[in-house]
Amino acid sequence: MNGATGAEMASRAKESLAGLEGKDLTNRDRMALPVQDMPCQEAAERARNMDEVALGYTEAQARVEAARCLQCKNAPCVAGCPVSIDIPGFIGLVAKGDYRGAADVIRKTNLLPAICGRVCPQEKQCQAPCTLGKALKGVDKAVQIGRIERFVADRERAAGGAPMPRVAPPSGKKVAVIGAGPAGLTVAADVRREGHEVVIFEAFQKPGGVMVYGIPEFRLPKAIVREEAEKLERMGVRFELNTLVGRTRPLAALLQEDGFDAAFVGVGAGLPKFMDIPGENLVGVFSANEYLTRSNLMRAWDKERAVTPIYPSKRVAVLGGGNVAMDSARMALRLGADEVHVLYRRTREEMPARAEEVEHAIEEGIVFDFLASPTEVLGDGKGVVTGLRVMSYRLGEPDPSGRRSPVAIEGSEHDVPYDTVIVAVGNESNPLLAKTTPGLAVDKKGHVLVDANQKTALDGVWAGGDIVLGAATVILAMGEGRRAAAAINEYLKEN
Repeated sequence: MNGATGAEMASRAKESLAGLEGKDLTNRDRMALPVQDMPCQEAAERARNMDEVALGYTEAQARVEAARCLQCKNAPCVAGCPVSIDIPGFIGLVAKGDYRGAADVIRKTNLLPAICGRVCPQEKQCQAPCTLGKALKGVDKAVQIGRIERFVADRERAAGGAPMPRVAPPSGKKVAVIGAGPAGLTVAADVRREGHEVVIFEAFQKPGGVMVYGIPEFRLPKAIVREEAEKLERMGVRFELNTLVGRTRPLAALLQEDGFDAAFVGVGAGLPKFMDIPGENLVGVFSANEYLTRSNLMRAWDKERAVTPIYPSKRVAVLGGGNVAMDSARMALRLGADEVHVLYRRTREEMPARAEEVEHAIEEGIVFDFLASPTEVLGDGKGVVTGLRVMSYRLGEPDPSGRRSPVAIEGSEHDVPYDTVIVAVGNESNPLLAKTTPGLAVDKKGHVLVDANQKTALDGVWAGGDIVLGAATVILAMGEGRRAAAAINEYLKEN
């Protein structure tokens, strides 16, 4: 962010666009155009409300940013996209003002552009190999593909939404989708389009998976996710909510007794990890999963209308350095905490969280305690959190991932007062489905093992998303869903 207001950004973009009209741009011209910053709510205001932080591009901003694209023939950005969107194709249409055409191009491979444009880590995927970014020596200088995608999707939504996909005549085949997250929704859409009956089984009371229970409203409005689920219902997909397959009904029974010809497992990785330090069982210690589920899915932030209990916090410690840690810290602030600290064993450079989310958190007043991690959660003798015993670290040699390893500094432990601790150090696969499904092969971490087409060890069963990848991203889960759906459709055609 450069400190300019949304109005100033919009005005500059209009001026830039006026200067581009009728001009045949050279690559040098394109490289000289400034990156269009995203207008956002003011930090002090947004830190206490649940409204979306990023406000979206204006039309002029979207067209100017699209004009920066060099339209590379080798399109390295497409190779970086898990679902292989024709990125130069849709961006070229935006530059010309053909937004409907751009939406049509995106929708050929991405069913959730309004979601992906908001939450996908483009800087690590499609924008990382951008030729313009490399020429200008910085991924932050790359074409802002996600912001343009969001603009196209939001404009289409405002105009009434995308046209309903064509559904083939009934095939007589029936497919079970376990989990209504991004992978499951993608499979359901692609399989239903071929005329197969689709039933989605979801353990929670709302479809959307991590998009509704994990990602906060201020990053992804839940109305967008709800619209996508409703579109599937209009296509004829049926949702069975509050249904925990493996407990409510075994997976094998769906195939052997309930008439399903194939099944897709997309149950995510929702089992939280803890740090295995003393005191983690004290009142006031939460997994990020529980904290965010209460806040997002159960709307604990809406205190006037929701009856969800939420722990009252004044001084909060969030443990971890990923996007979930950022979401937890920023949510705690919005739920009324006076002070929120993020404790991370490395430095900002090593944090896996998106740079934009870290910057937003800093702007909102989140305090980052780098090179620090707890060795014990402290209590008051009555089972309630009073603080953390914190060890200081220095950076050592790089680990296999390339990040420098944290090395504890002996004798550096010190006590810090907190009344709430949120553990956001990752998730593991829930073992329920593997334990209740004989023959479903998993690795030592509980990830379901699949082949190149997402096929599991069981006949007629495919899997994808976080249950295969571990905690990943929405777009990676969708990519696996698309591969699985193509394989399922082929399988049903042959059988």
